[in-house]
Amino acid sequence: MTATEVLVTRGARKGPRRSDTVRRKTPHKGAIAIFTGPFSVLFLLFYLIPIGYAVWQSLLVVERDGLYGEPTEVFGGLTQYLLVFQNAPFWESVGRVLLFGVVQVPIMLGLALLFALLLDSPVLKGKKFFRLAFFAPYAVPGVIAAIMWGFLYSPNLSPFTQVTQNVDFLSPQLVLWSIANVVTWVFVGYNMLIIYSALLAIPAEVYEAARLDGAGQVRIAWSIKIPMIAPALILTAVFSIIGTLQLLAEPQVFRSFSAAVSSTYTPNMTIYATSAIPNTHLAAAFSVVLALATFVLSFVFLKVTQRKAEQ
Repeated sequence: MTATEVLVTRGARKGPRRSDTVRRKTPHKGAIAIFTGPFSVLFLLFYLIPIGYAVWQSLLVVERDGLYGEPTEVFGGLTQYLLVFQNAPFWESVGRVLLFGVVQVPIMLGLALLFALLLDSPVLKGKKFFRLAFFAPYAVPGVIAAIMWGFLYSPNLSPFTQVTQNVDFLSPQLVLWSIANVVTWVFVGYNMLIIYSALLAIPAEVYEAARLDGAGQVRIAWSIKIPMIAPALILTAVFSIIGTLQLLAEPQVFRSFSAAVSSTYTPNMTIYATSAIPNTHLAAAFSVVLALATFVLSFVFLKVTQRKAEQ
C-alpha cells in the first residue's frame, strides 16, 4: 500500500469530512427560536424601529403655504443635517461633554479599580460593609443625587456655608466639575462591581504561584490582577464613554441651582430643548448625529485598546 492510500484510509477511519459535518442540519431549531424570539422581538420594537423612525424624521422638513398656511411634512433630504453642522451651541455642548469625559472618566474608573482591588485584597477587613458602602450611591436615582448635591453646593442652603460662601461650586468655571463629582459619586460603585466580579474570576492558583515567587500584594495587583481584568476595564470605559455623551439628568437638575447651565449645556439637553419648541425633525437629526458620534468614539476606543493588547 502506498503512502497516499495509507493517508486516505486513515482519513476515512477518522469519520466524516468537515464539509459533510457542515452540511448536517442544526438540531433543536425550535428551541433556538423559542429562546431567541423574545429578545429579537424586543430588539426590533425598542431598538431598530425607533432608530429607523428617527432617521426618517430627520429627513423631513415642514413647509407652509403662506405665512399662516397649514404645515405639511415633505422630504427634505439632508437639510436638517446641514442645520446640525451649522448649530454652534450643539457643537459647543459636544466639546463640553468631551472635556467632561476626558477628566471624569479616568478618575471614576481609577477609583472603581482601587476600591475593587481593596475588596479583593486579603488584608481588608469588613468587606461586606465596604462593598455595600461603595455601591450604595448607585442605588440613589440620578435626579435625586443631583438635587441632593445641588443643595450641598448652594451657598444659602448648604450646611457647609463656610465652604460654599468662599468657593462658588455653581459658577460657570466650576459647575461642570460639580456635575462631574455627582456622576462620579453615583457610578463608581457600579463600575467597581463589574471590575470586582472580574477579579473573583481569576483562579486562586495564579495568586499562589505569585506568592511562592515572593510577590507581595502590590506586585500581585499591578502585574497579575490589572492585566487579567483588562477586558472588564475596557467594558466599563466603553459604558462610561456612552454615558458621558448621553449626559442629561444631572445638568438638567442643576439648571435650577445655577444660571451657568443653559438649555443647550449638553447634547441631550440641546435635543430635548429643540424637540420642545417643537422642532422634532431637527431634534431627530441631532439624535442621529449624536448616536453616530457615540458609536465612532466607542469603536475607535475598542480598536486602540485591542491594538495595544496585541502588541
